[in-house]
Amino acid sequence: MKHKSNLLKLSVMAFLIALGVVISPILRFEGMCPMAHFINITCSVLLGPWYSLACAAIIGIIRMAIMGIPPLALTGAVFGAFLSGVFYRLSKGKIIFAVLGEVIGTGIIGAIVSYPVMTFIWGKTGLTWMFYVPSFICGTLIGGSIAYVFLKKLAGAGLLKKFQNMLSTKAYDDNSGVLGSAAAIAAFGVIVYLVISILTSIFNVGSTLWTVIAFSSMGAFILAGVVYYVVKTIHGRSNVPASAADTEAQPKA
Repeated sequence: MKHKSNLLKLSVMAFLIALGVVISPILRFEGMCPMAHFINITCSVLLGPWYSLACAAIIGIIRMAIMGIPPLALTGAVFGAFLSGVFYRLSKGKIIFAVLGEVIGTGIIGAIVSYPVMTFIWGKTGLTWMFYVPSFICGTLIGGSIAYVFLKKLAGAGLLKKFQNMLSTKAYDDNSGVLGSAAAIAAFGVIVYLVISILTSIFNVGSTLWTVIAFSSMGAFILAGVVYYVVKTIHGRSNVPASAADTEAQPKA
């Protein structure tokens, strides 16, 4: 049984590796590869930190070998992949923590490690310790947002836990309440604001229009989160069975 489970895990990891190599060029330029972070987080949740680390490393090596990608393919993936799985386990299955692990591991640790690797091994000049931080964080926020929505949909349909049980990995119930979901919606507004701000900084676009768009997007998501919380709360109260309400209203003997 254990041998069958390990074989299934390796099969899923092989599929994610192939998918990662194929979709990694989407939205990619040097220092930002959002879809790689989507694969990292998905693998972390489905298989765990060690499988995610191996998956990220193999994808990075393949990309370097056949696509001519610099070592950023490794430094910008392996730290986040591992921390994503660790944070997911430590939080007892909260998907937002898997995203947070990817952001910290890649956006901060991986970005800083990339400086000496690209300078002293790859021979690139004009870099600083924080050179890759903005683009790495931007990439993790985009890919992490996509992974969060995808995994939350799986969890909401009851498929995520089913897949985890099939793979014999640690499975968790989706116990995020209305407040947690509303906060996640509002958080996406902050993410959109940061992504737009970082991209305009990277491409040196100083237009007031983009500033307005960034703040408007953040405000729209925060408002959507508030509306979601209010509507769900009212709807939940209206669905309380009448018999339960009558029972509570009756005086105790």
